[in-house]
Amino acid sequence: MNLIGNIIWLLLGGILAAIIWFVAGLILSLTIIGIPFGLQCFKISSFVLWPFGKEIELGNFGAGGLLFNIIWLLIFGWEFAIAHLVIGAIFCMTIVGIPFGLQHFKFAQLGLIPFGAKIRVVSS
Repeated sequence: MNLIGNIIWLLLGGILAAIIWFVAGLILSLTIIGIPFGLQCFKISSFVLWPFGKEIELGNFGAGGLLFNIIWLLIFGWEFAIAHLVIGAIFCMTIVGIPFGLQHFKFAQLGLIPFGAKIRVVSS
């Protein structure tokens, strides 16, 4: 079932969302200071490309991760989170779109606090 969900996801904008996260990672990686933030965008981009069958575990980020999460939240994170919340709400307006909206809600969480988050595969 995850394979079918992922294929439909790709057709309904998953490729575009992954490209946007990837481009954000490239832009952030242009400076040495932005490289850690760019790496998080690359991590999120791969997750956005194939999200069904995966879960996010937030936390365990340590003091450095806390600092980076605060900087991320103030500068980039809130825009990503709001975008995913709005898109998720639009998808949830139809019964068929609810699974895709729920995926966007997961991305909103990750868009807020990416440092220390772990993406794990859920076995069916």
